[in-house]
Amino acid sequence: MKDKKLNTLIKISLLSAIAFILMFFELPLPIFPSFLKIDLSDLPALIGGFALGPVAGVLIELLKNVLHVIFKGTSTALIGELANFLVGSVFVITSASIYAKNKTRKNAIISLIIGSIVMSIAAGILNYYLFLPLYDKVLGFKIAAVVGMGSKLNPRIINLFTLILWSIIPFNLLKGIAVSAVSLAVYKAVSPILHQEEVYNGADKKELGKL
Repeated sequence: MKDKKLNTLIKISLLSAIAFILMFFELPLPIFPSFLKIDLSDLPALIGGFALGPVAGVLIELLKNVLHVIFKGTSTALIGELANFLVGSVFVITSASIYAKNKTRKNAIISLIIGSIVMSIAAGILNYYLFLPLYDKVLGFKIAAVVGMGSKLNPRIINLFTLILWSIIPFNLLKGIAVSAVSLAVYKAVSPILHQEEVYNGADKKELGKL
């Protein structure tokens, strides 16, 4: 039992390190404000959540942000890291929990679609009530300025609500789709490695590589 727990912790640590590295590779999209950038750092957490369970996925989300603060520091008074952790955790918990009930490719696709939608809605709510007000109060990054950045790209953005509706939610939905697509592409290859200990202990091999 101790060996199994140690094995799981090692896997979580490795996936967290990979997620931390992926945070450095950000892609700005011209259709969204410059502060919104896509990265694939949720990918290891999602894979870990599918293979090791939702709790493991959340731990990976937490550890990658802790590593980011330790090695790179924070320019957002930890608000950005908190946002990354909470929004990513919603995505991982939702997707991994649904997938755990029926580990098939079809259910994996369904779980990722639902996870992306739930994450996008959660990101909208959290930005409206928590993150953007914190940026305003703590860093002096005025909401009006953020709205102005959005309105230059999309004339339908005229206030905080429309910023959430036409920028924050679509961005996170697009990010969820991108991470989901890559997850489906790579999970089958890495699943046997993450389940290696279970295979050695005589676990059901039918659960491996279903994606």
